[in-house]
Order: sequence, then structure tokens, then C-alpha cells
Amino acid sequence: MHIWYSAALLLFALSCDPALLNATTLNVGPQKEFADPRVACLQAKPGDTVLIHPATYRGTFWIENLNGSAEAPIVICGTDRSGVVFEGGSESMHFSECSHLVIENFSLRGQTSNGMNCDDGGTFDTPTHHITFRGITFGAMAATGNNDQLKLSGLDDFVVEDCIFEDGSAGGSGADMVGCHKGIFRNNIFRRLGSNCIQAKGGTQFIRIERNSFIDGGQRALNLGGSTGLAFFRPQDARFEAADLTVVANLFVRSVTPMAYVGAVRVTVTNNTIIDPQRWVFRILQETVDTSRFLPCGDNVFQNNLVVFRSTISRHVNIGANTAPSSFTLRNNLWYNVDAPSSSRPQEAQLTETSSIYGSDPLLRGYATGDYRPQPSSPVKGAGIATPDAVRDVAGRTYANPPSIGAYEADETSSAGDHHSSSCVSTLRTPDGWWLTVPQDMLPVRTRVVDVRGVLRGYIVLENERTFVATSPSEFVIVDP
Repeated sequence: MHIWYSAALLLFALSCDPALLNATTLNVGPQKEFADPRVACLQAKPGDTVLIHPATYRGTFWIENLNGSAEAPIVICGTDRSGVVFEGGSESMHFSECSHLVIENFSLRGQTSNGMNCDDGGTFDTPTHHITFRGITFGAMAATGNNDQLKLSGLDDFVVEDCIFEDGSAGGSGADMVGCHKGIFRNNIFRRLGSNCIQAKGGTQFIRIERNSFIDGGQRALNLGGSTGLAFFRPQDARFEAADLTVVANLFVRSVTPMAYVGAVRVTVTNNTIIDPQRWVFRILQETVDTSRFLPCGDNVFQNNLVVFRSTISRHVNIGANTAPSSFTLRNNLWYNVDAPSSSRPQEAQLTETSSIYGSDPLLRGYATGDYRPQPSSPVKGAGIATPDAVRDVAGRTYANPPSIGAYEADETSSAGDHHSSSCVSTLRTPDGWWLTVPQDMLPVRTRVVDVRGVLRGYIVLENERTFVATSPSEFVIVDP
């Protein structure tokens, strides 16, 4: 949830920043100054906001060489997430050779190529960088092939947060990365995807995937690596498809397999909850094979994960040729076969696992109803190994020390986290102002306050189920509730 806070706070913030003091709002829409975002972006300077008003826009809108600054990013923002819609066309917007942008709060659907594209323009030595994608709904594609909802190539220092990806192309990904570095996927919802929810390949490195939900995530909800043509690797001499990825505190429900390590090294998968995988819990594969250049898939970690599955799976782990499964570290996981608890232990002899639990009911609050939080008496409580990777659980609560196994901390004394996801906070606008409503079991909730530029200005804490937060609706607008 993002809040554009009071005019007084905003004016104070602007008065402290000379770059923002001279900023301009460029209005886009019917009867506005600019008919489409591309034309507005041609005029945008660091600190400016391209404010897109409700309408249906048909792309592709090419936006090239648009550069904000670290102190004054350029914000491209819809006024209404559901009312500002990019529909049809080959792509919605295509960003190339850009930097320091915040792109947020609108929807897109029905594209025939990629939903949105962001790349380095093929200039591998000058990546696009410092881009934030926030509060965007990526809807159904009008394509069935290798078409992605968010295509990222040669992008460094980026964030994708509070987005929804749903009904992706059967052969494509929700978010596809080729040669991307230093990125974060946080608090997103992926559902009913095709080939993958997130794919990281072509030399992608230093990516953190945290506190997301993957529901019916397709063939491989996470493709941690992949298969890339040699000409597209960034850097060109990368010895891996993916490296140094962290996957922590995510929820996976169904999909053929929640994750595949594919030509990947130094990937850590920690404190995730995996429910009902269809064929495998995970896969170990090497699809780009050249022993003179590429490292075998190995030196990876699978720890503190809760795995609940049925006897209908093919095997626990699918291990392919040219990989190094003996170099994997598996520890402190809980494996539970709902149909046959005594058959919970993985059977792959190539894998060695330590300090794990097999066949103990994790005592989820509602396995049949979709509530995958453990009860306080669950055997997952305190059974994980302490790791700096796991800070907050999927609900935003701080992990205990030692942590629980899985995406949810079972210790009810754990502190509340930084909730700002649409899954837990809803809004109601009345003639008197805005109300925020939060489920009782999620309280207290600490949420961010950002200004119209997307800049963090502080936090507010919600301690009641229903909180009145403004006496005048004109004081701020609630965006991405």
C-alpha cells in the first residue's frame, strides 16, 4: 500500500530538495496536456512526475534515454491502478537506456509481444539502471508463445514490488530477466502463469526474491537459471546462467515444480512454504552445456523450507545430467507427505540432507482452505537454522532466533513487520475521509508513507482493525491499497 500523504508534509519535503522544488507534473490523458506518456516523457526532467489519468491507452509507447537522478527520480504514475489501463498493442511501454525511474500504479493487459519491456538498448556496457516497478497489475496476455508480462534485459539496480502478475502466456514468464543484476522482487502476487513466474538467466546475478506468493505458477514457478543464446549473456564471459540468487520467505502453491536450479551456482532457497507441487519439489538441471566455460549446476542451498506434498508427485527432486548434486546443501527442512507420512523422506541418493524433519504434520491452520500458517504448536517452530537471509516472513513479521521452518514464523511473540501489501490492507473512502481496514490477526501493521515522487518519507503504525487516517479526502490519495 502506498500513501500520498498530507500537503504540508509534501511541501516540507519539496522545500528541502532544490531538484524537487522545481519539479513539474506532466498530466497525461483525455483533455490533458499530453495525449500519451511517450510525448510527456520527452519533456520530463529529473524530479518531474508524468501523471497518467484514467483512460485506456494502446501502445507500444517507446521511451528512450529518459534519465532522472538518484536525488530526483522521474516518476511515471497512474492516478488509479484499475482505471489507468494499457490495453492491446505489441507492448504497453518499452523503456530503453533509461535510469532513475519510478513506474507505478496502473494496469496492462492484452499485449501480443511482451506486456512491458525494459532493456539496455543492446549496449551491454551501459545497462539501464535504478528502475522501480511498483503497484502494477500485469493482466492476461493476448499471446500463447514465449511472451513475457515484464521483460527485463540488461537492467541493474532495480525493484519490482507490490505488483500482480496473472494469466500469463502459456509459453512465457511473468518476469523474465536476461543479464540483470542487483534486483529485488518483493511482495508480489503471481497466479495462473504459463512457463514461469520469474526467470533469471543469461548471466543474471545478485537477485533477491522475497515475500511473494506463487499460486499455480506454471511449469517452473521459479526458473533459477535457464538456457540463453551466447550472444545475449551479460556479461559476455559469464560462466553461469544465474548466480548469487536468494529466494526467501515465499509461498508456493501447486505448479509442476516450484523451482528449478538450471545452470545456476550459489543460489540459496531459504524459509519458503511449498504446498502440493505436481511433479517435483525442485529440479537440478544443466541446459547450457559447455564444460570448458560453464560451471555445472551446483554449490546451491535448500534450507528451512516447509514442503507439503502428496504421493502423486513423480519424485521429490529431478536431477539431470551434467550437474553437481552432491555439492548441494540441504538442511533443516520439514517434508510431509499428506497421503503417507512414513514416505516423506526424499529418495534421491545423490543428495545429502542434515537436521531435517520427515513425516511430522506441520499443523497448518487450514491446509484444505488455503491458510498455510502454522499453529503455535507446529513442529516447524524454532526448527530452522539461523541465517541472515531470513529477516521477515511472508506476512512481514520478524523471524525468531532460531527461526521457524517455512515462509511463516510460528512464534506469535514475533514482532510485526513492514506490511504494505494489498493482501492485508484495504481502504474505504467516505465523505469525511479515508479509512484503512486491517485483519485483526495482522495487527499491528507498520506501513510506508511516500510522497508523489515515490520517495519514502516515513512510516505510520496501524494498531486497530479500522483506522481513520484523514479528515479531508483532498489531503492525500491512497494508491495501490
